[in-house]
Amino acid sequence: MDKDNLFDDIDTSQSITQKYLGLSLTKFIVLFFLIVLLGIYLGIILYGTNSFEVLLGLDDYESYLQDGVVKLKNDNAGLQREYFELKEISAQ
Repeated sequence: MDKDNLFDDIDTSQSITQKYLGLSLTKFIVLFFLIVLLGIYLGIILYGTNSFEVLLGLDDYESYLQDGVVKLKNDNAGLQREYFELKEISAQ
């Protein structure tokens, strides 16, 4: 065999994606759309209404409400004490 004829049978009709990425065009398109959808999903998770920032905000709000409950319980105990003292004085 001649060296020139050796390379004549090689198929050189590759697409651009096969040539540079090693993927067929359909695989490249499917992979591209999967990556885009994954990016959109992660964007919604990180910056949407169910995001981590909202969770942290809700944790802060929960702490604020718990502090308010403790304050109101203490106020209620003082007011009940005053009420029963007044009730005892009026009963005498």
